[in-house]
Amino acid sequence: MISGVFSSISPILASSGIVYAFKESDGVGQAICVILFIASVVVWFIMGEKACSLNNAMKKSKAFLRAFREKRNPLGMKEKAAESNSPAAAVYLAACERIESFHLEMAGGGRRAMSDDELEVMRSAMNQAVEDQLVILQRRTMILATAVSGSPFLGLFGTVWGITVAFTKLAQAGRADVQTLAPGVSGALLTTVIALLVALPSMIGSNFIASMIKDFTVHLDNFVDEVYAKFKIEQLDSYRASAGNQE
Repeated sequence: MISGVFSSISPILASSGIVYAFKESDGVGQAICVILFIASVVVWFIMGEKACSLNNAMKKSKAFLRAFREKRNPLGMKEKAAESNSPAAAVYLAACERIESFHLEMAGGGRRAMSDDELEVMRSAMNQAVEDQLVILQRRTMILATAVSGSPFLGLFGTVWGITVAFTKLAQAGRADVQTLAPGVSGALLTTVIALLVALPSMIGSNFIASMIKDFTVHLDNFVDEVYAKFKIEQLDSYRASAGNQE
């Protein structure tokens, strides 16, 4: 199947002059073309992998959020959080770990509501967990940014180098005609073409992935507020119950 794809693409490349331009390039130009081609393959792989992983993580986080909203007890999601393996679950587990250090269990059974200071400490732990999850989500995105900014410069270097070599050959030949100049120039311009073919998809993919990560950031921040609000309501209910008992 792969050989069939290459056999169908080869005539197109040959007719477009890409094969001719590559053959007319010197070693430096050909090396730059190969590097840019490898960079293109890596970029497309990273874009596909990141898009799939972010989409999968968002689905798992939304499913965990729906389950969390259905639970009346905000601490009743530990087992599901351990199974979820989602960023939202990791943030929730960070909150549970911090809450355990408060020793909320009472001697007669049950647990007391958290104080304002304890709620803020828990919120700080969740915010830190959000930052940790964003670091994980942003892995390998730097490669896309590097491809966007670096490939045009590498292509420009190849073009300048190729034109320099072409004019050097023209001077050595002692005559100024198209037949002498065209092969070198075509090989020089090929690096710019390939560089743009790497930079443009990288720019589009990088912006798309950055937008997905931004949406994920908002989702996790909202989840932190929702967990905080649920424990705050529990605290207020506890205060109301205490006031009612005193009356």
